Amino acid sequence: MIINMGLIGKFPTFVPLNYFTMRSMIIVLLFVFGLFSAKAQLSAPDTIATKMGPLVIQPVEHASTVFTVHGTTIYADPSGIDNFKGLAAPDMIVITDIHGDHFDIKTLEAVKTANTILVVPQVVADKLPATDKDHLVILKNGDKSKQLGIEISAIPMYNIPESPTSMHTKGRGNGYVLRIGGKNIYLSGDTQGIPEMRSLKNIDIAFVCMNLPYTMSVTEAADAVLAFKPKIVYPYHYRGKDGLSDVNEFKRLVDAGNKGIEVRLRIWYPKLRK
Repeated sequence: MIINMGLIGKFPTFVPLNYFTMRSMIIVLLFVFGLFSAKAQLSAPDTIATKMGPLVIQPVEHASTVFTVHGTTIYADPSGIDNFKGLAAPDMIVITDIHGDHFDIKTLEAVKTANTILVVPQVVADKLPATDKDHLVILKNGDKSKQLGIEISAIPMYNIPESPTSMHTKGRGNGYVLRIGGKNIYLSGDTQGIPEMRSLKNIDIAFVCMNLPYTMSVTEAADAVLAFKPKIVYPYHYRGKDGLSDVNEFKRLVDAGNKGIEVRLRIWYPKLRK
């Protein structure tokens, strides 16, 4: 009997089964499984050419996203410790707001290193331990910073009509525009189709939320995207009170309004895959 060993580069493609003891085979298989299982459930990453080199975009879950460029790894809103097993440790983490699907202190403590830069609004900074203060960058709406060669602009994110009792009040959290290698990448955070979003210019890649009753509907999200015209848009953060939003309908609306905008549907809820 023979077995295919193509996964193990040091061995020929086919070897006799008795070449290994059963115990050795189990060890090899466990190693291979461990090597790949951490990423097995995630959506396949996308790669975008930039002036800094290839930018790898890894959808993780809901609002959690990982960007890697030129050896630098950036986490956006990391939530869920197990979601990041097997991924490179972050050089920088950007956090948009205080809700648990964006700011998960247990995940933050598990994934960051002693040198990880944390880019956060004040409301998040207030909840961080003193040990993080040396690597903390606090931005309010309208602020800019440059970290690790990446320009960061804090953009308002809030519910409309504005109300002191709304789930996302103006000025509390940040959306972000990250300028990476000449590409402008917009992370909406929790927001609706606010004027500050609709007036954005020269956005290459946008990540736009849509989950009622917390942010906006698919229709509102599509209308906002058609207003600021990113080259590429990823619907993300689309798990709401009544399940997942219809991202296919979002794509249909955007395609009907402007075929020049590429809508990328990716797997943002890997645990729900059948």
